[in-house]
Amino acid sequence: MADVDAREKLEGFSLLDPMTQSDPFAMYEAMQDAPGIYRMPETGFYIVSRYADLRAVLTDPVTFSNKVDRASLQGPENAAKLREYMEAKGWPHIATLQRTDAPDHARYRRLVDRVFTVGRVREMTPHIEEVAHALIDGFIDRGECEFISEYAMLLPGTILAEEMGLPAGQVATFKKWADSMLAPASYVMDEEALLRNADIELEAQHHLGRLFDERRANPTGDWISALVTAQRDGEDPLTMAELQSVMSQLIGGGFESTMTSIGHALMQLLNHPDQMAKLREEPKRMKGFVEEVIRFESPTQGLRRRTTRDVELSGTLIPEGSVVIVRYGAANRDAAKFACPHMFDMERGNAGTHLAFGAGTHFCVGAVLARQEIAIGTQAILDRLEDIQLARPLVEPIHRANFLTLPLRELPIRFRAKAR
Repeated sequence: MADVDAREKLEGFSLLDPMTQSDPFAMYEAMQDAPGIYRMPETGFYIVSRYADLRAVLTDPVTFSNKVDRASLQGPENAAKLREYMEAKGWPHIATLQRTDAPDHARYRRLVDRVFTVGRVREMTPHIEEVAHALIDGFIDRGECEFISEYAMLLPGTILAEEMGLPAGQVATFKKWADSMLAPASYVMDEEALLRNADIELEAQHHLGRLFDERRANPTGDWISALVTAQRDGEDPLTMAELQSVMSQLIGGGFESTMTSIGHALMQLLNHPDQMAKLREEPKRMKGFVEEVIRFESPTQGLRRRTTRDVELSGTLIPEGSVVIVRYGAANRDAAKFACPHMFDMERGNAGTHLAFGAGTHFCVGAVLARQEIAIGTQAILDRLEDIQLARPLVEPIHRANFLTLPLRELPIRFRAKAR
């Protein structure tokens, strides 16, 4: 009877519905209660939602390949048109890094790991703190701000824009480019909208192309310099198309997800003033708080895989060549792994076992930087502001429509400046 009830509940949901995308957790729970693996009727994608199943997929890249067209959500015809358009006017979306399997993945990962080291992030920490406090200086005297656009977006955006050779004042341009890179995987578009979006990404590509050439000739200390000079002896340097592909993934993963988590961090503190007070009193709890934020509202709700053979998962036969969506946001609210999964608790003992950054060889290369930016960004707010409240109720749906991520539309707040 429970299986029948779960199936009936699922019939009332769609992962393409903006309201469900904004608050997908009831649908996730119904998926986990139903037998087998849920198959989206709109796309044919198989949605993996249970923690144990997700780990099985993420740690078996031979069966569940990362080689998936990033525009598969657009359907095969429009995805093909997008590929042709990008190749004719810029550089094609070739497979690198997160979109490759062994042995190719190891080469890209080695190169990128030399850029995103713990030591490099440690060196960046004082500058991240400076940027956070400079942003707060810009709105603190007003006693209010729109937190997403004035802080959560600008903190990681400024850091990434600087590493891309853009002045700090051009973060809006950077965000426009980042949004265009993520769009084909995030929501369904018609051909006209798809190509209009491609024109924005092409603008970013040509900027990056000039920058790659400049940094190869005259390296500085930024990420792009490190990428274009990162090859080992005997290895070929990354081609322009490879550099474009790697950089688009670093931008997509390093910007949207961190912006989203900084926004969710403050929203959870507003929803749980007792935990905000405790975090103020005991800053040492910041690490656990950050992990719980990432678990509770995973910024990347899911990514794609493709089956290389017929495979059975939780009693469901998934045919070779199928698109499988590993739904991190669902696994991180799985009651079989996390007690009271829909309760936010910064003291949760196993919050750090979440899968928001993936698992196995494709574990997120920017996880250290993301955690640092979320922690620094949250601590700066607690150090500078008090009596923080929502300035007005949020309008539903509170998140922007998106198939893969969970970005807040806005977070208007009012506050008092703390005496310094």
